[in-house]
Amino acid sequence: MMHDILDLERYPLDQPDSAAYADLVKRCQADLKADGMFNLEAFMHPAPIARTLDYVLPKFDTEAFRHERKHNIYFKKSIPDVAADSPLYTEFSTSNLTLCSNQVSDTPVRQIYDWQPFVSFLSAVMRRAALYPMADPLAGLNVIAYRDGQGLNWHFDRSQFTTTLLLQALIKGSTFLYRTDLRSADDPNHAGVEKLVRGEDPDVQALDAAAGTLNVFRGVNTPHCVTPAIGERPRVVSVLTYFETPGAMFTDEERLGFYGHTS
Repeated sequence: MMHDILDLERYPLDQPDSAAYADLVKRCQADLKADGMFNLEAFMHPAPIARTLDYVLPKFDTEAFRHERKHNIYFKKSIPDVAADSPLYTEFSTSNLTLCSNQVSDTPVRQIYDWQPFVSFLSAVMRRAALYPMADPLAGLNVIAYRDGQGLNWHFDRSQFTTTLLLQALIKGSTFLYRTDLRSADDPNHAGVEKLVRGEDPDVQALDAAAGTLNVFRGVNTPHCVTPAIGERPRVVSVLTYFETPGAMFTDEERLGFYGHTS
């Protein structure tokens, strides 16, 4: 079944004891160390991508939550040890359309999210003892669309790493921008972050991936954004969130902020 969804010849996630699997894990770990992310191109086959899009695109017109917010790069109203007039409080605009986990349960991306060999592969690459899908009915797996003018602005993630699977790319706009390891657990590097928010960081990189690409990055220390989409064709991406403990749930406040409702 998963052979019909994922390219397991190129990426043998179903053969964890093989040399090819070990080589893939090592390659991904090396990319993470060097760039703060790794990408697996053509990870998902075109046919299941098309099935997923056929299912979700109509829902963006009728069921999706329009997520609009102003925020600074930290998503925080107060930043410890930072003056109120600091450029670190510079506000950006983010806008997208979000479908929750329980709205995309009948899709191939849901099968990927729940497939244990995929979760085990991420655990191995990230050097975690284990990872678990979320128990939250809304979070865990989201499918997000960026229509004309919509984008995800500069921010740090709260989670140690972020996993995305691109379902539909654009010819213009909606470019993924990132700055590898701008801060660390020991050094917030406020001066460096100020340079980024002023648009003066020469080390910002761009990634224009093709549909079917799996992207995993350390978003907690690597700030990133998605530039505004251009044109009628939306950028569509699935976001897969895992935790090191089973049964993870968002709070009602978090669900309300991300999805506009709590259940």
